[in-house]
Amino acid sequence: QVQLVESGGGLVQPGGSLRLSCLASGFNFRRFVMIWYRQTPGKERELVASITTAGESINYADSVKGRFTISRDNDKNTVYLQMTSLKPEDTAVYYCNARPQVGLGKTFNSWGQGTQVTVSS
Repeated sequence: QVQLVESGGGLVQPGGSLRLSCLASGFNFRRFVMIWYRQTPGKERELVASITTAGESINYADSVKGRFTISRDNDKNTVYLQMTSLKPEDTAVYYCNARPQVGLGKTFNSWGQGTQVTVSS
């Protein structure tokens, strides 16, 4: 029932920008922390950014600080990742997931298809 649908990826040159979107359904979006991850073949999945229910707390991986911005629209059940100054090392499949803000709940077991971001000249 939980669905997480990522979109917005593509091919971009170094220094370029992309905005990723994740449309969520099947759970109470307003009560969940939303999280962006990325994964490259041969590497472990990396947490990129997270945002609490009203945007009161935002965290980024050191590798993307100052370049990426996470935001959410609770009326649209959507979380965004605005990526600027993209680098080749940002190339990955990007996924979103969620966890309850209150309590001990983990992220959902099922993952969406993800969206491919390729940064190359």
